[in-house]
Order: sequence, then C-alpha cells, then structure tokens
Amino acid sequence: MSERTVGRALTRLGLRARAVRKFKATTNALQAALVNRGNPTGVMIHSDQGSQYCAKTFRKIIDENKLTQSMSRKGNCWDNAVAESFFASLKKQAIYGTRLATREQARQVVFEYIEHYYNRVRRHSNNGWLTPVEFERLHHQSLEELCVY
Repeated sequence: MSERTVGRALTRLGLRARAVRKFKATTNALQAALVNRGNPTGVMIHSDQGSQYCAKTFRKIIDENKLTQSMSRKGNCWDNAVAESFFASLKKQAIYGTRLATREQARQVVFEYIEHYYNRVRRHSNNGWLTPVEFERLHHQSLEELCVY
C-alpha cells in the first residue's frame, strides 16, 4: 500500500500517524554502563557517527577510561551492526510509543530496559540463546578455569 492509501484509511478510522522522534544518547548512559561493569578498561565501544559520539564530553570519557571507540564508516552500517541492532531494539521496544515527560523519566526507561530486560531477560541468538548476563558469567568462568591451570 502507498502512504497515501494508509493515510486515507487512518483518517476514515479517526486515527493519525505519529512521527518518530530521533533518539539522542548521552554520556550518562555510558558512565552508568562503566560503573555497572566495574569500570573496565580496554573495552571497545561501538557507535555510529552521530554528533553525540564525537562530542568532547563523550570522547573525554572514552579517553579517561582507556576505551576504544569503533565507529562505522560513512554510509556503512554493517561496521557496527551489533550497535545498530541494539539501538533499533531499544527504540522499538522501550522508547517509541512511550510518553516521557522528563529527561529523568527517559533515563529511567532506558536504564530499566537495558539492565532489567535486555541484559537479564532477553535471549540473544549470537550468544547461543543466552542472556548477556548468562553469557558473560560463562565466559568469565571459562577464563578463570584457564587461569587456574
């Protein structure tokens, strides 16, 4: 169907389309992730080329924590397909359709999605259908067993 056909059908039903707003990440989300993971160093951070990921405040956090930033090339989303997939899931499953009155409410919604649902409940095909927390736990156990011997 064309957009026009859909628009007419919505009008007949007394409905209207809602424009999707862009989601803008902040440094607070990165700082929270670092604290929750025990402030690791040498970790790779995936992002697109959005201005928020090139900003001085974001770059300062990356440099201070000895992180490596992986940024996709212009017009090539495949470089960071994992990051692109995550942000698409976040937007579809937690942000769009939710009325957020304050920035604090938005922070809380994102935090709950990531820490409670995405990391602890949602199973990921690339992790052998384990949650990220389960996968990380198994990975660390394997590393510890290798170090003991």
